[in-house]
Amino acid sequence: MDIIEFLKAVLFGIVEGVTEWLPISSTGHMIILDELIKLDVPAEFLSMFLVVIQLGAILAVVLLYWERLFPFSLKEKPFVKIDIFQMWLKIVVSCLPAAVVGILFEEQLDAWFYNYQTVAVMLILFGVAFLWIENRNDGKPAGVNSVGEITWQTAFWVGMFQLIAAVFPGTSRSGATILGGIMLGLSRTVAAEYTFFLAVPVMFGASLLKIVKFGFAFSVPELMILLVGMTVAFVTSLVVIRFLMGYIRRHDFKVFGWYRIVLGIVVLAFFILFS
Repeated sequence: MDIIEFLKAVLFGIVEGVTEWLPISSTGHMIILDELIKLDVPAEFLSMFLVVIQLGAILAVVLLYWERLFPFSLKEKPFVKIDIFQMWLKIVVSCLPAAVVGILFEEQLDAWFYNYQTVAVMLILFGVAFLWIENRNDGKPAGVNSVGEITWQTAFWVGMFQLIAAVFPGTSRSGATILGGIMLGLSRTVAAEYTFFLAVPVMFGASLLKIVKFGFAFSVPELMILLVGMTVAFVTSLVVIRFLMGYIRRHDFKVFGWYRIVLGIVVLAFFILFS
């Protein structure tokens, strides 16, 4: 594999590992990165790569939260952890809106919205929304302080916020669900953790669909690029998840709101001036 393409895969993995968990849009950053640094691969592989690379980031969540995600006990009774099993059922409820729309309209949505203009606008809009929600909630206690307290109704509405991110790149799946969770009364920590857990079936499902659609006829360079990107995304995610959980215990999300607004303006200005 060309060393330049190897380094590009490393860069894509770093960007994915950082942006998947921060509420700043991993898809948006990957679109922008692809505009600036083109991987020398077929378009069909690139479309699959930009989704499947997220599996590396998801495996970091599985590793860090295994005891809170695995609903079965192999050594002690009860063998089924009811609270974790119920959490997974609520996650299914949260995933249904985006899953249905994604399966039915994926190609149309990509054709309509998978561009820098949509990314920039959604970066700015949700950046403003973060600032507004954080100002509105300043000093108010959260109503939900553990994942186990999330109701079925709340799970559904978090899923509706996730749907917005599924339709409009640049929204940020984590950004939409965290913002929605906070609006619905979840604490910042609970909103972030539930977002992490939601990502597991969402990204596994999306990756499986992309791989099946692409097929398994990888060339050796393509397989190397994919594995490098996933591995770097995994290692980066381990660091970023720990950072984010430590950060939000002491701070709000306003800094990410301002970052989104500034980045959205820069993206619009850059492509208007140089396209």
